[in-house]
Amino acid sequence: MNQRILGKSNLKVSVLGLGCMGMSSGYGPAGEIQAMISVIRSAVESDVTFFDTAEIYGPCKNEELVGEALAPFRE
Repeated sequence: MNQRILGKSNLKVSVLGLGCMGMSSGYGPAGEIQAMISVIRSAVESDVTFFDTAEIYGPCKNEELVGEALAPFRE
């Protein structure tokens, strides 16, 4: 997966990202938690490193979901 520098931070992220808004709210009912975790982990296995989330999608529920999904991949 190609990467790019995000802003002026020197943080490298994947060119493709995963928008996580609809996973906890926003487009109707929230997705089933384990299914959404599986989607996020599948993205990581495809070298996605950019996950779009915001406090407004919950509040905080989306960040908790993304955090739980990414926990096994933290270094």
